[in-house]
Amino acid sequence: MTFNEFILENEVTIRLSFFFGVFAVMAIWEMIAPRRALTVSKTVRWVNNLGLVFFNSFILRLLFPAAAVGVAVFAQSHGWGLLNYYELPFLLAIVISVIAMDFIIYLQHVMVHAIPLLWRLHRVHHADLDYDVTTGARFHTLEIILSMLIKFATIIVLGPPVVAVVIFEVALNAFAMFNHSNVGLPKSLDTFLRWFIVTPDMHRVHHSVEDDETNSNFGFNLTWWDHLFGTYREQPRGGQLGFTIGIHKYRDIKQTNWIIGMMTLPFKGKVSEYAINTRSWNGDGNTEQKTED
Repeated sequence: MTFNEFILENEVTIRLSFFFGVFAVMAIWEMIAPRRALTVSKTVRWVNNLGLVFFNSFILRLLFPAAAVGVAVFAQSHGWGLLNYYELPFLLAIVISVIAMDFIIYLQHVMVHAIPLLWRLHRVHHADLDYDVTTGARFHTLEIILSMLIKFATIIVLGPPVVAVVIFEVALNAFAMFNHSNVGLPKSLDTFLRWFIVTPDMHRVHHSVEDDETNSNFGFNLTWWDHLFGTYREQPRGGQLGFTIGIHKYRDIKQTNWIIGMMTLPFKGKVSEYAINTRSWNGDGNTEQKTED
């Protein structure tokens, strides 16, 4: 059995092992030392958030049986992609691949905030009225499919080693659960880690109801992109305990935290109701629509 065959046969086991392991650690941490008091029944949120996660996983496995790893094997066997065309040391190719794919995730995240039609899908993630380990995996099914297609395109163009794709997939899931968790780190440790990875306090700002705070801290794994492109924000105005999670307009639990409401949320409201940089903070606790000069 070749290494690629081993990865293909055990990819699901590897990913699920890390998923449930990290999930359990973060869930226990949240129960022992929660960062913020929850406002909605945890049972309701977890049943519906995880229900959406498992439904999405089923749909992805149905539509894309080989997933990203299968595309990486296919690209490698056909010599597609930059890293299959130019020979690099194996470890360097892995590092470059993981960093490049993380950058694409950052750009994708900015894109789903910038394009009104895609924001309609992405707001399912932001509409959660609380913020915990289950928030990191609740996305609308159509956004999950779009994300997978972007990942496929990235792999075909980049040509990453198969193991790099596995590492990236595991890291993406693990960091999403970590930085969406209702936990906090000692300030000195949090400050240090923010130079490299996204911490819960850093990403929590991104889930503020205030649009200018939402339009910051787009990174999921690495913090470099937010620092480099000027989208980094250290703290929300109200502090970690004093700001509201979610979206101003959507505060009904049946719409935000029941699976039927989440699935239908993209089809409600005007397409142009929100897009990145079309609203600005006016200083009195509200946002206002920008006008053309």
